Amino acid sequence: MTRPTIHDVARVAGVSLSTVDRVLNDREGVRDKTRSRVLDAIGDLGFERNLAAANLSRGRRYRLCFILPDGQNSFMRALEQDVAEEAAAALRDFTVIETRKVPAFDAGALADLLRSLDPEAVDGVALVATDATVVRIAVRELRARGIAVVTLVSDLPGSEKQGFVGIDNVQAGRTAGSLLGRFCRGRAGRIAMVCGSMLVRDHAERRLGFEQVLRTEFPEQSLIAPIEGLDDKDRVRNQLAEKLAADPGIVGVYSMGAGNRGVAEALAALQPERHVSVVVHELTRYSREALLDGSFDAVLHQNSRSEVQGAIQLLRNLLDGQNPPPQVEPIRVEIYMRDNLP
Repeated sequence: MTRPTIHDVARVAGVSLSTVDRVLNDREGVRDKTRSRVLDAIGDLGFERNLAAANLSRGRRYRLCFILPDGQNSFMRALEQDVAEEAAAALRDFTVIETRKVPAFDAGALADLLRSLDPEAVDGVALVATDATVVRIAVRELRARGIAVVTLVSDLPGSEKQGFVGIDNVQAGRTAGSLLGRFCRGRAGRIAMVCGSMLVRDHAERRLGFEQVLRTEFPEQSLIAPIEGLDDKDRVRNQLAEKLAADPGIVGVYSMGAGNRGVAEALAALQPERHVSVVVHELTRYSREALLDGSFDAVLHQNSRSEVQGAIQLLRNLLDGQNPPPQVEPIRVEIYMRDNLP
């Protein structure tokens, strides 16, 4: 069965194509009775407007900006590559996408960049957020200037952003806790946690979920305050190696951020007979190698390409005035072990 067209709407409503176009674009010059006939015809036929074609006819372009943290974080660099590839494809849909980077965990730099955006050049922004008051204020100011804003990977609750695309990070932390608790069962001791920074919401939420499960379901394991490695492998390696050397009772490590090369290097310095169970985030080249050689037990992963596609879709829906916009497909937490690597 063919989809109804604007010609079908005009025929059923008994009006011209130009009248249907004026109704679809909410322009003046149409009597209320005529507008009602057109809307009734649209409903009866199940007509769905082709927004891309409508935008082409109006010369509509989407100008989007992705703001990502700079640095050596392998997941963020993969996300940046995904944005670049989706930007090339999005040109066909009248969408121009640029990427800008700020120093990781630098709330002031992120806020300054948000304030510098020109609404004459940018329609919508997707940002990996740092949870700080200055960033929330900058987002509020950006929205007041008419720029759509969504968060990506790490959320910013309490601001005027219009949506979030990413995994449920509390759920991810709970999953890590369930896995690591089972891996360490029978070996009472301490669990070391490694994060990038507690200033980002995704790491804070992962810690919350992780601690909920460990404290309620695996009370034989005690938790050590997290190492803040700022997603820097050398900093992570040095701090974690120091912890492991000073405390032979550490039986597990949960790395909730990046810097997993540093985690693997710290573990490599241990005596062969000492076993430490490890759960980390993001399947990269380095975490894959660590799974294969037995350094890591499990990797929790999120599909960065799906997140980029979801952010683009959500921003375009917002800019098309779809209120509320259609829900973006949820990003699921994926679990990889050595035996099911893709």
